[in-house]
Amino acid sequence: MISRLSQLALHLSRPRPELGRISAAASSSFGFRSSGLASRIMASADERNARTIHTAACLIIGDEVLGGKTTDTNSAYMARWCFSLGINLKRVEVIEDDEDEIIEAVRRMSDRYDFVVTSGGIGPTHDDITYQSIAKAFGLKLILHDEAYARMKKLSKQRKSEPNFSWDVDSPAKTARLRMVRLPIDETRDIAKQALFPRDDLWVPVSVVNGNIHILPGVPRLFENLLEGVKPFIVDRLVDPDGKGICRIIISTPLPESSVADYLTELAARVAPKGVKVGSYPRWGKKNNSVTLVGRDKDYLESLVPEVIQNVKGKRVQTEGEDDEPEVQPT
Repeated sequence: MISRLSQLALHLSRPRPELGRISAAASSSFGFRSSGLASRIMASADERNARTIHTAACLIIGDEVLGGKTTDTNSAYMARWCFSLGINLKRVEVIEDDEDEIIEAVRRMSDRYDFVVTSGGIGPTHDDITYQSIAKAFGLKLILHDEAYARMKKLSKQRKSEPNFSWDVDSPAKTARLRMVRLPIDETRDIAKQALFPRDDLWVPVSVVNGNIHILPGVPRLFENLLEGVKPFIVDRLVDPDGKGICRIIISTPLPESSVADYLTELAARVAPKGVKVGSYPRWGKKNNSVTLVGRDKDYLESLVPEVIQNVKGKRVQTEGEDDEPEVQPT
């Protein structure tokens, strides 16, 4: 009995690892007032904000995407963006405008990936709940961001549908707009690191929560412009700061996948230790299929090309489908 009690006491005395995921701002609400604990919690977000970026995840938030009302193009854009910078995009998820879903997803992604981007749900209407949900996920307050508000007033255009709108008069329209500049802020951390302004001609901020969650709008034009604008803020944290990114080589083959499967399986196992991924993609209804080699070591990839071309009886192309023959129209 004594031995079991000792083991139980030892277990209860060990630090709880999940506490490191709670923000410093939330520590007091959970009853943790130790300055040492608060310091470790604060450092966790700052560490995320400074670590080398190896992996990324993209969270698409919106009922309209799941309901088929709109088509998500932002995740595809982010995939190309990550590829060009040498970031390994590990996960893309689409979830509804639901607080519990958002909270669970951002906590998990922030913990698992170096760089996280969310898309959607930061507009002025009742169903735009991304800011408030992410704030709740990390125990933060929604605080009016003075610079974002000033930029909004300066850069927003007068709407014909609101001819009498004034920033100096409280109104439902003003209240709705202010929802977009009340950001999740950890008051114990440097506020400048928690809201980025990538474009001088856009008032929309990129809110950065827990050090690595970047909240972007769902409108594709804004999403793309702001994501491009984030590059200067993270370039020093890339695996390859020179921006060489990841290389992809495409080889077109007239052979069916079943004919090249054994060779590609052997090749994939052989080159995996070098960080190379081998892909095979059928192109239904087309004469040729595609084989890809993807990795960071361009010279090594190039050394594999002659072998692959020979074994799949193919040829190298710059873009998939460029060697497609035009369809013969019946006469």
